Amino acid sequence: MSAPPEPRLRPTSPATLFVVALAAAATAWVLIGEFYGEVPPLTWLPALTLLLLAVLEAIAARAIKARIDRRPGTEPVDPLVVTRLVLLAKASSVAGALFTGLYGGVLVWLWAASSRNEHAAADMAPAAQGLGAALLLVGAALWLERCCRIPEPPPDREDESMDG
Repeated sequence: MSAPPEPRLRPTSPATLFVVALAAAATAWVLIGEFYGEVPPLTWLPALTLLLLAVLEAIAARAIKARIDRRPGTEPVDPLVVTRLVLLAKASSVAGALFTGLYGGVLVWLWAASSRNEHAAADMAPAAQGLGAALLLVGAALWLERCCRIPEPPPDREDESMDG
């Protein structure tokens, strides 16, 4: 009998997210330095959107974990739902890393320019809110991805399957 196939979908690598964030930060730093005068003022709306997505993913993580663990009062979960949530989590973690880098690069540039530019000082709060919301999104997405993992079978069930 052949060995079971290896899973094709691997957990999101923190190194990948770090590289995405670093590349986005460098890009944001260069672009904001070049085009800051032409960019409209930053608002809180993108940060609110990222925050709402993070909250929704955290709620989904908690709910799906209860269903996968088959806690009392929950229904079994459809594997297709879990697959979709994993894909959402993977995409959201990369998007969150991208926004973390963008807001991080902009925030550092604004902090450096705030002493000589009053508009830069005014844009720091929305940039900091965006950075915080993006980090929350990365955290919620990684938690959702982790909650969607198939639990290890209990040791007593492994022994039964080996005997039969």
